[in-house]
Amino acid sequence: MAASSADIILATDHLHKVYAGASEPAVADLSFNVARGTIFGLLGPNGAGKTTTISILTTLLQPTSGKATIIDYDVVRHAKKVRHKIGLVPQDIALYPSLTARENLNYFARILHLPKKMIASRIEESLELVGLLDCADRRIATYSGGMKRRANLAVGILHKPEILFLDEPTVGIDAQSRNLILERLEGLNRAGMTIIYTTHYMEEAQQICDEVAIVDMGRVIASGAPQQLVEAAPGCKNLEELFLELTGKQLRDQR
Repeated sequence: MAASSADIILATDHLHKVYAGASEPAVADLSFNVARGTIFGLLGPNGAGKTTTISILTTLLQPTSGKATIIDYDVVRHAKKVRHKIGLVPQDIALYPSLTARENLNYFARILHLPKKMIASRIEESLELVGLLDCADRRIATYSGGMKRRANLAVGILHKPEILFLDEPTVGIDAQSRNLILERLEGLNRAGMTIIYTTHYMEEAQQICDEVAIVDMGRVIASGAPQQLVEAAPGCKNLEELFLELTGKQLRDQR
């Protein structure tokens, strides 16, 4: 059943982005809605427009044309209000390696304008949630890749955003960290947080996402509940097989 307009927390309407000097748009006529309280997967091969879309939705980049709203706030005209409602866990590790995890979170808590009386408790909660409380006072430079990814997540949830954006948060990490991150995201979602999730791991998307949109060349080419999409595709046993059928097996190396 389609979500009512009151249930829509994020909407894009004919979103279009062309970078200067580019011959093709990075995002082309992109339209989709995200229902409040869901985990929504934005899937696609390299160069499909996922990171550009996330950058527009998180106010880091302006679209060439089209519109996107978050909780009825236009991401361009009401960017400051949008930023108070969202959290972002970027693909790159956005931490200061010479600082400890606790020092990093304290720094970002002040940037996020958390009330001073709340900062210490929110740092403790966030570090505990991602399993880093026991090593909170070690410098980030000494962390493993999985620990850095989990610290990245701790920053993104520090202010309890209504919508959390994650751009490939489990890439290149150990199985234990990956499992913990997925478990914690499902817990945050059960507590009411809406999650926008990009990943190249189709089994992750099939496991945790309520809805997905598969994009290629900046356009949505399929959308819906993962299992329903698979069941509607003859010969496809899972989301990965469907993804390859829709986007092809040709390599998409980024240059």
